[in-house]
Amino acid sequence: MNKEDITQDQTQTDVNEEVTETEEVVVEEVESATEETLTEEQQRISELETKLEEASQKNLRLQADYDNFRRRTREEQAASLKYKSQSLLEQLLPALDNFERALKTEATNDQTKTLIQGMEMVYRQLADALKQEGLTEIPSVGQMFDPNLHQAVMQVEDSETESNTVIEELQKGYMLKDRVIRPAMVKVNA
Repeated sequence: MNKEDITQDQTQTDVNEEVTETEEVVVEEVESATEETLTEEQQRISELETKLEEASQKNLRLQADYDNFRRRTREEQAASLKYKSQSLLEQLLPALDNFERALKTEATNDQTKTLIQGMEMVYRQLADALKQEGLTEIPSVGQMFDPNLHQAVMQVEDSETESNTVIEELQKGYMLKDRVIRPAMVKVNA
């Protein structure tokens, strides 16, 4: 081998080493760029997954709110229908009381008896119509006093009756289905 060949071989080796080093640098840069791209893409994917999860949770909350709104609306409508006649019944109760007072009068002649019979028929029709709407009387006399159902206007002492018992009903109380629309005015034993 001559000197020229050795120099050429040396030069070739140096070039090969430089090429190899350059290739390694390029490969490292490509790998680095690929890793950065993957890392950026993974971050983007992670961000999108987070946004999707947030949107999904928001959608679930909105759906739950909507379901609750529909349920409340249905309940309010049912309550409204259930007690739709309350104001009318409250206005008719004084007329019902007046009918009852009028029917307690004594008939002195045939004409008065006939009038009272007619009033009784009208009273029964009115009472039946009110019952069909859900109006019921609150039981009072002989019952234990209940402040939710009774309004005590007098208190007496009677040794023959238990304490806190209703002795006399001064005005009838009424309920519409399960709601008190007028408590009974009562006299209670002390």
